Amino acid sequence: MFHDWEIAYLIRLNPVSARLLNQQLASPQFKDPVEVVSWFGAMQAQDPRAMRWAVAMRTRRPSFKAFERAFNDGKIIRAHLLRCTWQMVSAEDYHWMRELIYRKSLSVMNGWTSALGFKISEKEKETTLSLIGNLLRERHVATEDDINAALLAGGIPKEHLFYSHHIRMAELEGLVCSGPIGPKSTYMLVSERIGENGNIGREEALGRLATKYFRSHGPATLEDFVWWSGLNNGDCRKGVDVCGNAISAVRHQGRTFFIHSDGRTRGFRSGNLLLLPAYDEYLIGYKSRDVVLHPDHAHHAHDKKGIFRHVVAFDGEIVGNWSPYAKEGGFRLFKDGLSIPPAVFEKQVEVYHSALQYRRR
Repeated sequence: MFHDWEIAYLIRLNPVSARLLNQQLASPQFKDPVEVVSWFGAMQAQDPRAMRWAVAMRTRRPSFKAFERAFNDGKIIRAHLLRCTWQMVSAEDYHWMRELIYRKSLSVMNGWTSALGFKISEKEKETTLSLIGNLLRERHVATEDDINAALLAGGIPKEHLFYSHHIRMAELEGLVCSGPIGPKSTYMLVSERIGENGNIGREEALGRLATKYFRSHGPATLEDFVWWSGLNNGDCRKGVDVCGNAISAVRHQGRTFFIHSDGRTRGFRSGNLLLLPAYDEYLIGYKSRDVVLHPDHAHHAHDKKGIFRHVVAFDGEIVGNWSPYAKEGGFRLFKDGLSIPPAVFEKQVEVYHSALQYRRR
């Protein structure tokens, strides 16, 4: 456990380097992709290719193949969870986390359908869950197109398939989750993919979520935790309280930052260049993004609709964009006066393509 003076010194000196360490972006501690996902609790997973890199780059030897093996074995699960958005979680964390966020995510879902001008009745919900369950018991693995075809054949109105709300509902209800990686996203029954329910009490679950968040994202604020989890202030405060002395707090520049006793303070070296994928936890996991991204540059990293872009971080500061689809990286720095030697970029592009090539062998 840190002493108060150590926490205060750490945050005043360089909160950015601490985030890099605890995010496993500097001196990563883990070899196994499952360990990375478990460390975070949940990781944003909008883009299937980006999510592979988000996990792989946080291991000691980045490899898409290692990630895909863990994913295809059902050790890493992708489903709509926190804030009812795509997340990766470990199979061990899936059940208790789904139970914890269920009510809030269901409210978000209902808000979306109302805004689109329709409502999914309880009868329709029961029908769709039955249709999806029957399809997957027969096929074991199905794509979104397969599920939508089964729903249409079962009499569900076509307009009610907009944005695949029924599939998200099936995820929230704990019926389906991700299947193996393929050309299109696949789904399987949770009972076949993960097994029986492994729930815990709500208070313990809140403490576990707070632990995973602040050890992987610290230093971070309570507002950051509220944003990331999608839970309300009271639940998030309760989670911090459950952790007791394992989480320390300090005031800095008008905000209270928290860091977990499992967090790291040593191991960062200057000259650190990172090619971060779109929707990476280093940005999307916080409300206090100004710690690493100047507000004047925010539009380069994400738009007002919540679409996040591939970004370059230098010594923890977001300074530019890159493209994983460009052979040489397609770099564009937006921080004025910054000069980074081409060899530094080339080295990181080589690391990325090396990780990608493992997948192709």
